Amino acid sequence: MHHFRYVRGRLYCEGVSVESLAKQHGSPLYVYSAKTLTDNFNRLHTALAPLDHLICFAMKSNSNLGVLRTLADLGGGFDTVSGGEIQRVIAAGGNPRKCVFAGVGKTEDEIAFALRKGIYCFNVESEPELERINRIAGKLKKIAPVAIRVNPNVDAKTHKKITTGTYDNKFGIAFEKIAGVYARAAKLKHIRLRGLQMHIGSQLTQVKPFADAVRKVAPLAAKLKAKHNIEFLSIGGGLGIIYEDALASGQADWWARKENRNLLTPEKYADTLVPLLQPLGLKVLLEPGRFISGNAGILVSRVEYVKRTGKKYFAIVDAAMNDLIRPAFYESFHEIVPVKQSKTRPIATDVVGGICETGDTFCKDRPIPRLEEGDLVAMLSAGAYGFVMAGTYNTRPMSAEVLVDGKKAAVVRKRQKVKDIWADENTAPWQK
Repeated sequence: MHHFRYVRGRLYCEGVSVESLAKQHGSPLYVYSAKTLTDNFNRLHTALAPLDHLICFAMKSNSNLGVLRTLADLGGGFDTVSGGEIQRVIAAGGNPRKCVFAGVGKTEDEIAFALRKGIYCFNVESEPELERINRIAGKLKKIAPVAIRVNPNVDAKTHKKITTGTYDNKFGIAFEKIAGVYARAAKLKHIRLRGLQMHIGSQLTQVKPFADAVRKVAPLAAKLKAKHNIEFLSIGGGLGIIYEDALASGQADWWARKENRNLLTPEKYADTLVPLLQPLGLKVLLEPGRFISGNAGILVSRVEYVKRTGKKYFAIVDAAMNDLIRPAFYESFHEIVPVKQSKTRPIATDVVGGICETGDTFCKDRPIPRLEEGDLVAMLSAGAYGFVMAGTYNTRPMSAEVLVDGKKAAVVRKRQKVKDIWADENTAPWQK
């Protein structure tokens, strides 16, 4: 569910016309719906009400301060993967004591910073990392709360670049070795064994991989609770969203259709997992990102040129792979709709950006109502892994971001100026 819809033939975000936002702020333009963020968070929170739980938003999916503040105000925590992300949480008004710090490459400076800020827990990915955290905590005269990330070797059946829970992946410690790692960690003077963590992958649309992972890990968590008095189990994130019928999925009647009734929802997720988790008597942490922010954002772009080449019909837009890299990087699908509803006959269209790469393509041969120069289009489901993965390739400035709440709209990131791209660069002293 989300709050993007057509009203009298114009695409709206909540109570604001997308066309008016593009006219005021230019394009490319990211637009986020605060109500969608709130609804997604609350829906998951309500579904998990039988459990003592904390939702830690995986801010790698969207780290805009306005988005983070929306979720902090709801009482959410944050799943962070760098010292910079912890600083962002603080800048947004979030509580570092509700932060978990994950990632396989934590530096000494990042660990020290996190300890000084009193984060809730480190999700530890290896024994060398555990030893490093213990050493730094000792220097700072602190006790570091940790959870070891267990790799349960469960195939999430998702894209190979976003699966994280098998032994082919770089994440976590093998299931069979966890008991020994905890036994050794318990002897470290500056470590507190606070929990156990896992995460098997992203964009999961069936509950079975979650259930398989929990069934495998729950007995281990129970043993660690008995032996080491851990207080929580983190089951990670991974809840998927709708990409192909993104616009239609904003309406309740779409979910009621027979063909859509088996799709994964927070309620189905909770109905399966709560009975498996409740007997543990542990606090449960979740780390959803895409589920909360994905369908809460769109990327608005203007058609610069329309071009025919042989059999191909191209709509060349002012957004490019530097603004939204998922289609080029993952071959991901994003529904693309005209901001003004059109009755023209759909035509097989390649929507492409202006970067000098053939891979700078948002879709190929997709039936889209015939576009003209100056038309606005919206790329849906762009609120997760959109702007956060953007760059300045081809010296293209970063897009602006706007947050909408009801009939209010505010710029939550200004459009980057071209000269700012090289503001921290200079020529060498001998290049007179």
